[in-house]
Amino acid sequence: MKAFLRKMAINMGVFGEILIFLWQRKLWWMIPMVVVLLSFGMLLMFASASGVGPFIYTLF
Repeated sequence: MKAFLRKMAINMGVFGEILIFLWQRKLWWMIPMVVVLLSFGMLLMFASASGVGPFIYTLF
């Protein structure tokens, strides 16, 4: 199971490497913060690249 999770994390690219780094350094408490920040970043990138931007910006 551990090997499967490591291969899955490696296949996710930079995000997987960040997760591996945090897990090895025993910084588990930072994983939710990194996930939230990355999801907000993806949301803002999606908003700027589509016509849905004005509706997403009203959330902030």
